[in-house]
Amino acid sequence: MLGQGSFYLIVGKSLLRIASGFFAGFAGAVFLAVCSRRMPLAEEILSPVMTLMKAVPVASFAVLLLIWWGSSFLAVAVCFMVVLPNLYINLLEGLKSSDTRMLEMAKVFRLPFRNRFFYLCRPALKPFLYSGLKLSLGMCWKSGVAAEVIGTPDFSIGEGLYLSKVYLDTAGIFAWTAVVIMLSVLFEKAVLWLAERFFAWEPACGRPREAGRSSTRNNTGPALLEIRNVTLAYEGHVVWDRFSASYAAGETYCLTEPSGSGKTTLLCILAGLIRPDAGEVAAPPSCSMVFQEDRLCEDYSAVKNVELVTGDREKAREALEKLLEKEALDRPCRQLSGGMRRRVALVRAMEAQSAYVLLDEPFAGMDSETRKRAKRYIREKQAGRTVIIADHFIMPSF
Repeated sequence: MLGQGSFYLIVGKSLLRIASGFFAGFAGAVFLAVCSRRMPLAEEILSPVMTLMKAVPVASFAVLLLIWWGSSFLAVAVCFMVVLPNLYINLLEGLKSSDTRMLEMAKVFRLPFRNRFFYLCRPALKPFLYSGLKLSLGMCWKSGVAAEVIGTPDFSIGEGLYLSKVYLDTAGIFAWTAVVIMLSVLFEKAVLWLAERFFAWEPACGRPREAGRSSTRNNTGPALLEIRNVTLAYEGHVVWDRFSASYAAGETYCLTEPSGSGKTTLLCILAGLIRPDAGEVAAPPSCSMVFQEDRLCEDYSAVKNVELVTGDREKAREALEKLLEKEALDRPCRQLSGGMRRRVALVRAMEAQSAYVLLDEPFAGMDSETRKRAKRYIREKQAGRTVIIADHFIMPSF
């Protein structure tokens, strides 16, 4: 068989049919999973359809499509029908598993879709996509060749298997089976290699979009920050009761109340992450924040985490060098100490373009000398913005 020119034409055409069906199913799964994640109604409609596609035998699909379409595109259609539900379910679960805290971070910093997808959603998708690919790739070749055996299109591996059966050519059956196994393994390795390259790729970050006005958060001035008669209760416990405060432009405010007094809740209200039960928040349309948790992209470097909000890698590196050791700049954040991670979060907040900055315990994990450097850095980068700091270590002289 290897010495016959027609053999390579047969292999090439079967590979083209099965690969076309696989990639068409992959593209359809991505599109439908995104739609279902954004629109719950779409998920509800698609759920029984995907269940039906998984339950119907491949032979039934093949026979029906053979009657309706003929044999030319039978293998493509069957591969599409097999791949689509498996990848759709896995991709949808991956999208649902995205960390809500990281999505809140993206909302506060107004990260563009490009940055959100590659550095927040993509890591969550990785295990689900690999699982779906490994399952779908093997089934794709089995079902595709079975469809070719049923439809026997010209120049196909399925036709070769069918003729070997007709002529009782046992050696031919084993030979074509070996060809299918080798092609399946090579195709799987090629697709998984592409997936690895995709997950290892770190594209340049886009600049955060300009902040717009919000109908629920009125903009009363260029930098005035004010809350009026805010009331908030959580599980029957009143956190804030008709609380009012205003924060002038360019000033620094330190909240030093004990733990549990509602400092973090107040900052979340000012950032727009928590909607109060009553009252009004008047704020500029953009802010940046150090959260109570670091909320960093763990798999990526300190430089990449700051680049997410600046859109400029060199600017991010220069800013980090003021607080972080050079050897730590390109290490994944999961390998950094708690104090280092806190400094990365602080630089991210101060380098972002915003009208006001909210810092929730920004000096956690820092020694006294590092804390002094961090305070100098905040003053240097304040640039006329309102800064509100909630921390146990802040002195009134800050």
